[in-house]
Amino acid sequence: MREIALIIHEDATLSTVTGAMDMFIHTNRLFQQTGKSQPFKIILAGEKASNDLLPVNPLFVTYCLAEELKKPDLIIVPAFYGDRDSMLIKHKALISWINTRYQDGSEVASLCSGIYFLAEAGLLPGRSCTAHWNDMEDIVRRYPDVNFLSDMVITDQEGIYTSGGAFSSLNLILYMIDKFCGREVGIWASKMFSLDMDRISQSHFAVFKGQRQHKDDDILKAQTYIEENHHLPLTIDGIAERANMSKRNFIRRFKKATKNTPFEYLQRVKIEAAKKALEKGSQNINLLMYDAGYNDIKTFREVFKKITGLTPQDYRRKYNREEIYLN
Repeated sequence: MREIALIIHEDATLSTVTGAMDMFIHTNRLFQQTGKSQPFKIILAGEKASNDLLPVNPLFVTYCLAEELKKPDLIIVPAFYGDRDSMLIKHKALISWINTRYQDGSEVASLCSGIYFLAEAGLLPGRSCTAHWNDMEDIVRRYPDVNFLSDMVITDQEGIYTSGGAFSSLNLILYMIDKFCGREVGIWASKMFSLDMDRISQSHFAVFKGQRQHKDDDILKAQTYIEENHHLPLTIDGIAERANMSKRNFIRRFKKATKNTPFEYLQRVKIEAAKKALEKGSQNINLLMYDAGYNDIKTFREVFKKITGLTPQDYRRKYNREEIYLN
């Protein structure tokens, strides 16, 4: 039996806790109904002596203080609400406990923004990880030595698991059931919870908002210019000249500030505009391509798929209301 410690605290996003708990409980029930030993011992591990956050079914779940757990097989850190800085200070003791348990041999997993606890515990330098796409800019700024993969749904490296944003985190629980209980049970869980086993990317969920968490005013002005004029035939030379910089210096400063080259940034802005157009209506893709600032359909499709993981046609089928309900 594998001991699973689900962390709970007053700032936790409880849906990530209950979603994981339900999947493990139903897997235990499957084994119970077939006369087999239950694969998971599920523990809600809290910071307080009493549990007033979630009702517990004593048949499958127990509750204890986190500090009472010496070496659980797996610790799962849920997403949380609140300002990142204040939350990391508030739960400093819990973060330290996570580090100690990992050093003692426990595996550790994060659901969505729970990754901040792992990063703050010092478990992620040099490792690949993922979380909600909206946290990428902040995480890369805070923890520049981690390899943040914003498009991935799951990472699994050296006993540390991370998951994509919000309910995408349930794909990590599905992955664990498959890994710990075998493929047959994994397929059963996939069907039971209506989760795709082969979903590896969350790129098409991302909304590009522009990397503006920096203090380079000249680059901020260049970003605004790109965003307002992306449909025009812009060149990097022209944007650099407008910013009163040499092309080489402009590219260097732009990448330092935004983590993208100016060309990459321009592509992201153009594709975001195309995504919004595809979501709103069934405009001809060639016309939409021109409005986004592209002249070659092959290039447009290649860049669109590289950034979103979907072709423009597939993206429209997924997010356009008319396409969804008429097909």
